[in-house]
Amino acid sequence: MKVADFNRLSDEAARALLVDCCGASRWVQGMLAGRPFAGIAELLARADREWRGTGPEDWEEAFSHHPRIGETRTEAPIGEAARRWSAVEQGRMAAGDAGARHALAQANREYEERFGRIYIVCASGRGPEELLQDLRGRMANSPGQELAIAAAEQGSITRQRLRRLFSDEGAGPS
Repeated sequence: MKVADFNRLSDEAARALLVDCCGASRWVQGMLAGRPFAGIAELLARADREWRGTGPEDWEEAFSHHPRIGETRTEAPIGEAARRWSAVEQGRMAAGDAGARHALAQANREYEERFGRIYIVCASGRGPEELLQDLRGRMANSPGQELAIAAAEQGSITRQRLRRLFSDEGAGPS
């Protein structure tokens, strides 16, 4: 999709695409208010600025639009694009050995017990062994530190998804 095409969409259609990138309502509203965008650079800059302006309630809302690592079901309903992107982002999970996937599922449960939310990580290109190591390392964080890390990971996921959405505009690497 081209940014110019996105600018011409109805608010409802644009909102659906944005929610697939990030499920935080305040972020979506800020992005809608920023239209029209001159190009991908302006859109990405606005996305980053809007995300920096969000807080813990927004972050939790965004997190609810993600499945657990290794799963497909989410707490909040998601669109087809979000479902596809999540499958791509977690694509290396199937390539990992069964023992690592099982250990990651157990570590996910421990993380949820400790922090009260799913483990949020930008999983693209990362297998279960690497994610398990990351998750275990994050278990030592305080709840506040971990929330900030999860929010930064969500920001990375959002940026990556926007790049996919506007891939024909040369959004380039992160």
